[in-house]
Amino acid sequence: MDRALGLFVIGLVFGGGIGFIAAASQGVTLDGHDHANAAHHGEADHAMMLDQPLEVAADTAPRVTIEMTRDPMSGHNLRLKTQNFEFAPEAASEAHVAGQGHAHLYLDGQKFGRLYGEWLHLPALPSGDIEIKVTLNANDHRVYSVDGVPVSALLNVTIE
Repeated sequence: MDRALGLFVIGLVFGGGIGFIAAASQGVTLDGHDHANAAHHGEADHAMMLDQPLEVAADTAPRVTIEMTRDPMSGHNLRLKTQNFEFAPEAASEAHVAGQGHAHLYLDGQKFGRLYGEWLHLPALPSGDIEIKVTLNANDHRVYSVDGVPVSALLNVTIE
């Protein structure tokens, strides 16, 4: 009987371990939540939300301008100047708070990343004409918009 109990315990440990590893590798956790499924994270809703602008009144709308200077050591420094806007990196992907958020940076129409502050160093840009665009986005990533026009700034530069 002791041997049967020992074999039973060994079977539970190895069987359970293999089952746990198989489930974890597929993104399933002990709470039954499937981390591999985007729908369980609201990512499908989040993607749809990104398509929806966040309309704000013109008199209280955030504003942004951008300028770029050559960095004395390498690359370029991009500076955002904002009004009626507060960078809130700690609240990224959280609920909307009026006047808070972050910026999205686009180079030649391709999203480069997020900005959580006024300055960004761009170490290397390709030679030629480049369009730099910045949008101001709410914490939940919706772009601030006034009368259907995104709150953004555009800068065209030529890199030698």
